[in-house]
Amino acid sequence: MKSVYTSEDIKNLNPSKDLGLPGEYPYTRGIHKTMYQGRLWTMRQFSGFATPRETNQRYKFLLARGQTGLSVAFDMPTLMGFDADHPKSLGEVGHCGVNVSHLKDMEILFDGIPMKTVSTSMTINSPAPMIWAMYMATAEKQGAKLAELRGTLQNDILKEYIAQKEFIFPPEPSLKLVVDTIEFAAKHLPEWNPVSVSGYHIREAGSTAAQELAFTLADGFAYVEASLARGMEVDEFAPRLSFFFDCHNNFFEEIAKFRAARRIWARHMKEKYKAKSERSLWLRFHTQTAGCTLTSQQPENNIVRVAYQAMAAVFGGTQSLHTNSLDETLGLPTERAVHIALRTQQILAHETKVPEVADPLGGSYYVEALTNQMEEEAEDYFKRIAEEGGVIESIKNGFFQREISKAAYQQQKALDAKEEIIVGVNDFVDESDKKVDVLEIHPEFEEEQKKTIAEVRRSRDNNAVKKSLDAIQSAAKKEENVMPAILEATKAYVTLGEMIDALKEVYGEYREPVVF
Repeated sequence: MKSVYTSEDIKNLNPSKDLGLPGEYPYTRGIHKTMYQGRLWTMRQFSGFATPRETNQRYKFLLARGQTGLSVAFDMPTLMGFDADHPKSLGEVGHCGVNVSHLKDMEILFDGIPMKTVSTSMTINSPAPMIWAMYMATAEKQGAKLAELRGTLQNDILKEYIAQKEFIFPPEPSLKLVVDTIEFAAKHLPEWNPVSVSGYHIREAGSTAAQELAFTLADGFAYVEASLARGMEVDEFAPRLSFFFDCHNNFFEEIAKFRAARRIWARHMKEKYKAKSERSLWLRFHTQTAGCTLTSQQPENNIVRVAYQAMAAVFGGTQSLHTNSLDETLGLPTERAVHIALRTQQILAHETKVPEVADPLGGSYYVEALTNQMEEEAEDYFKRIAEEGGVIESIKNGFFQREISKAAYQQQKALDAKEEIIVGVNDFVDESDKKVDVLEIHPEFEEEQKKTIAEVRRSRDNNAVKKSLDAIQSAAKKEENVMPAILEATKAYVTLGEMIDALKEVYGEYREPVVF
């Protein structure tokens, strides 16, 4: 990106086309006319650790202190589709999130939390259909109807191949499973976002802001095209697609990224995919402050970084926000650290008066120039992805991975040469760093989860389990929507790992080729 801009950089700016007003196409300035004057963004603190019981207490702690939505972090065994008692889960249960292996775990996780009224986001991808089914079944047990549930399923499998690498099945059947959830949500959960197309992990892997923007939107368009190929109408599902972006340290660049994203999405949905509903044109997104910018050195500096990033996200028009805790580079957040992170959002919302103005930087020559440049770079990447054969082929041939690796290498070179400064790391180093407390995950948590799953296996109807697994495999082989079968299996207390293993027999497992 250029480092200096003048008014000459936007001499071709068309205010009517490129700016307009908030709430007007192409929504550069926001999808609502009044933005936060009418309603503040949802404050979600990404949280999960140890057992469902422990995490349930953290959720109640946060809700009691003003958090307005839940965001569930799962541990690595859950993310990879392994039960708590699987050999590969040993030593990992509850360490990077909460462990959920079956319906009983989900029931404990949301015990005493009104799922009918609380909006819940769940960061789960390959096993998303199973975890979502557990959430639905638990809500129904509480007396909620599926149509009443509000929340978001991350469920963005394409970015797993690009960046995060928590995939299980090959890309084609994995994409099919995502479309199954989109179709099921359109029919039964009209208030639910079945996919949160995620640039966050792409950025955390080392991409530039422009790459995050382009690759995320390319994935979003791939989901649109796959859903259309299923026979769905665009306005049937597009209003419930959502996005998830990183917010890094370059304040104005991040704001421009969000503004460009809205404009690009609206234009493509209207002109290419012929969407008629205004809501289909809206790019609604959640933002998380950048985990990769946090430092273990002088960790209290992270509070300041997070505050600036949060303000950039709000200036950019986010609908939902997570603020990282100061200690997340050392471990899962402590109660004190997550409390500070939540208060950071509340101070921004209620003390700065920033929410009183929609798109306050709209019309700034610098921000408009950055927004235009972001859009141009994204469109250039769309052309390159098309030349590679589309998103799936770009994954298989390593295009995305190579582009991100190059960007990460250039960033590290700049840090090594001190062309870019990270306070406390490559300059302003203080040898007397203050240590902070770290949350410890005790071994007994894993043993507790193993005992729970053993009890579930003993008490359930195993004939119903077998029938349920057969139904899942039958639906998969016939290329039917597997969600109804998975939901019924969940209610029979079939475990996550059992359902994943059943699908592995049909779909196989993916091994990433060496492409560099």
